[in-house]
This record gives sequence, C-alpha cells and structure tokens, in this order.
Amino acid sequence: MASQSANLWVLLGLGLAGIFLVTRKLRKAVREDFGAFIEKLQLLPPPPPPPPKAPHPLTGLTFAVSDVFDIDGHETGFGHPDWVKTHEKASWTSPVVTTLVEGGATCIGKTVVDELAYGISGENKHYGTPDNPAASGRLPGGSSSGAAVAVAANLVDFSLGVDTVGGVRIPAGFCGILGFRPSHGAVSHVGVIPISTSLDTIGWFAKDPNILRRVGHVLLQLPYAVQRSPRQIIIADDCFQHLKIPVDRVAQVVIKSTEMLFGRQILKHENVEGYLESKVPSLKEFHSKKSNGEFKTSSTSLIANVMQFLQRYEFKQNHAEWISLVKPVLDPAISAQIYETLEIPDTVIENYRSIRDEMRSAIHFLLKDDGILVIPTIADPPPKLGGKEILSESYQSRACSLLSIASVSGCCQIAIPLGFHNKCPISVSFIARHGGDRFLLDTVHTMYTSLQEQVDIASKSKVSKNVVSKEQSAEIAKEKGNEAFKDKQWQKAIGFYTEAIKLSGAIATYYSNRALAYLELGSYLQAEADCNQAITLDKKNVKAYLRRATAREMLGYYKEAIEDPQIL
Repeated sequence: MASQSANLWVLLGLGLAGIFLVTRKLRKAVREDFGAFIEKLQLLPPPPPPPPKAPHPLTGLTFAVSDVFDIDGHETGFGHPDWVKTHEKASWTSPVVTTLVEGGATCIGKTVVDELAYGISGENKHYGTPDNPAASGRLPGGSSSGAAVAVAANLVDFSLGVDTVGGVRIPAGFCGILGFRPSHGAVSHVGVIPISTSLDTIGWFAKDPNILRRVGHVLLQLPYAVQRSPRQIIIADDCFQHLKIPVDRVAQVVIKSTEMLFGRQILKHENVEGYLESKVPSLKEFHSKKSNGEFKTSSTSLIANVMQFLQRYEFKQNHAEWISLVKPVLDPAISAQIYETLEIPDTVIENYRSIRDEMRSAIHFLLKDDGILVIPTIADPPPKLGGKEILSESYQSRACSLLSIASVSGCCQIAIPLGFHNKCPISVSFIARHGGDRFLLDTVHTMYTSLQEQVDIASKSKVSKNVVSKEQSAEIAKEKGNEAFKDKQWQKAIGFYTEAIKLSGAIATYYSNRALAYLELGSYLQAEADCNQAITLDKKNVKAYLRRATAREMLGYYKEAIEDPQIL
C-alpha cells in the first residue's frame, strides 16, 4: 500500500512538473510573439522562375495581415468575437494578400486590431493588447496594433494594416517603425472589411525602407520610372508647435539631412493653418455653423472634426444593421461614438465632402512641383498602458489635427522613426500629393540613412538646446516677415526680419529680405547696407546684388549700380 502511495505521488509530481513546463512554454510563446497574432497560418508563394529570369520581387520575405483581410478558409475577426460568431469563414483571399504571395512573400498569420478596427490606442480587451517592443508598458497604437508590433519585434519583414484616421501611422509612430499610408484608392479594398469608405486606405509597415518600397512597387503596380529628387521640402512650422517633445529634436534632423542631400535652397517653411484657411473656402461655412461667431476654431481642428464625422457616419452606414441586430459589447470609448445619434442634414454632409475635395486640391497645389510636406506623425509619446490620457479631448485634438491632413485630402504619407526621446520613439511624417506614391517612397528611401545619421548626431551633440531653438525661432520670424511683406506691411516685415537677424545673424537671406522691405519704404541707404552684409555672408546671393543695384541707382550711384549685375 505504501509502495502504491509512493508511486502515486511520483506520478502526480511528474504530472505537475509537466504542467509547469507546458505553462512556461506557453508563457514564453506569448512573450515571443508579443501578443501580436490572432492566428498563425502559412500561405506559400509559387516556386521561383528558373534562371535567367529574375526572381519574384518579394522572394524570401515574410508578412502578416491585420484581422480585417479575408483569407480563404479562415475567419476574419474584425477585432471582436461577436463578429466571428455571426460570419462565415472567408471563401476567398483578398487580392491584396494574393498579390503579395504571388510576388514571392510568405504570409504567416493574422494580427490583432482594435475592436471593429475603430480605435487608435491598439487596445483589445477580447484578444489582449499587443506589447509595444519599442516602449515597454506603453500602448502600441491602433487600429493595426498587431501588424506594427509584428514588424517592430522582427517577427515578420512587413505587414498590412488599414489606415482610416491613423490606423497605420499611429502604431508606426508608437512602435518606432516605418508606416506607409498610400494615396486614397491606390490599392484595392476588395476582400477587406470597410470602416469608412472615403477615408480607408490599405497601408503597410516595415523596418527597412527598401522593403517598404519593394512592397509598394508590387501593390501599387508601379512601372519603371526615373527617380526624381524633391524640389521643395516644406516644414510645417505651426504643426510642430503641437509637439510634446523639443521641436528641434525632430525638425532640425530633417532640415540638416535636407541641406546635406539637396541643399538649403529647397527648404521652405509654411504655416499650414493659414494656408488651409485660405485654400479651403468651405471651411468658412463649417466654421460659422460650429462657432456661431462666438469663438474661432483653427482650420486643422475643423478638418479633424470633418475626419471624425466621416469616420462615424460611414462606419454606421456600413455596419449599423449588424450592430443593431447583434448588440456587441464594446469598449466605452468606441461605444460612445458608434452609438451616437447623427442627425445631420444632407447639405451639411455635402459640405463635408466639399471640404474633402478642396483639401486634396489645396495640398496638390502646395506640393505639385515634387514637394514634400513635413509634419510630426503624432504630437505625444505613446501613453502608458491602462491610462486614460489617449481618451482626453486635448490628446484627441492634437492627434487628429495632424492625422486629418492626409486622411481628408487622400494624399500619401510615410511615418519615419527618428530615434528616441525619454525612452519613447520619435516619428516624423512626409506627405506627398495624391498620386505621388512612388515619388514619396523613393524620397524616403534616399533620405532614410541620412536622417538616421542626423538622429545619432543630435543625440550625441553637446550643442545647447538654446542655440538650436534660436535657429528655429529665426526661421519662424523670417516666415512671419515674408507673410507681412506679402500683405504690403513693410515696417512690420522689417521688424520680423530684424528679429531673425538678432537670433541668427549669419544668414544672408535675412539681410537680403530686409533690404527689399527697406526699398519699398524708400530707405535706400539701409537697403544698400543690408545687401552689403548679405553679400559678405554669401557671395552667390543673386538677389542681394540685384537689390543693391536698385538701391545704388536710387541713391544716384549709377556707376556702382551698373557694376553689380556685371559681377553676376
């Protein structure tokens, strides 16, 4: 009897040890995939063609897809178990996925999305929130959280997501990887669950800009074309004021990289707020209805409101019947928006759509000559898990003001990692006009190494922040001077240019611009003196020579006036 009891204890001990080992293995597996995957599977590419034919363009690469893409024989979960219970398994595979597999890539699984792919936090109480590999204990961002985490954790080479109001750009920014939102309509949505038809785009993540571009060539079906360099890179100064980290840590990296690769002459600065206010006339009607003349709302905030409304309105058009029938239990933040009653007249909806069309035209006009608009991807660092910060009105306003530029205009945008600040990823975004996808992918591919080099220099630099911020402040003052000059406010322009010179007195353009304002006021001696200083700083400043010639002519120095153009 004692022998039997001993054997029983041995067996029980072995059983418990086995359970312990299995549990450890399961926990290890969870840690290894960072909670990114809903389901593992395998879609293998066709055999490579025999030589001398070139291999498939994506040969050897692996990828994952967000749980909104149909794959034959598998459930498309849409981030909610009630959706799975009420829908059959897919009977075919989304053409986007098929195209990538036929291009040589292997699909290895489906990844977590926010509930109904609607949120921006990356949280999902049903399947678990994926761990952010770049910032432990912080949100991964959504809606395509699992897809971003899979790339950030090196589980796949690239992944697919859906970007409606930032579903690819936000997780790319939070996880410190590249995220591409193509031009609206550039990639087929067939076989993908819709969220908001007029805003949805199929986007993708990668760590390597070469892979990001190769996937783009396959999905966008781009023919061969000669690569073009940007003719202007426009820093959206006002957008950078939203940042909750030092502005120079982001903007100066882009400025220095641009100067090294293309020269300072292609750098421009723009107040996007004012530009859109003047170029999107339908905003005025929208503003008057929102404010009743009592307060002024910024143009980017109004456009963010348009984006959020279209998301809610079109989501309900697509899924209201299912929600009404099934009554799924939803996260309160999502539920409040989805169940909100929208009693909006048709005329207002048409006005929203007019704003969308005017936005596309405005951005196209701004960036038509191979231009890039530079903005922060997201204003804030990734919030901590379990916090409510991301739900606050101020957080949402800062985020959506930036995200709405591409979402509403339909333009293409790439989120680019720029290292870390206080152990959180930093991200900047490049935007190109609608249809400029190849140009944007090529530009980022060209600039990426230089940008990362500048990140390293910035992080190691011992130059005080005050010196850098003075340079940035000087550029802002110069742009204000340019705006005043356009409005024929000559004295005001001189004041701004003088401020720029005080902040950074080694820039020839500031003196040359002030000289032009002095000419308009008839202050020819001051204009000549400023031109002399500009030429001392930059012997190739053509405008300074021409303006000095004008000043000398008005002062009666005809011989010297004639000599200036001859020097050129």
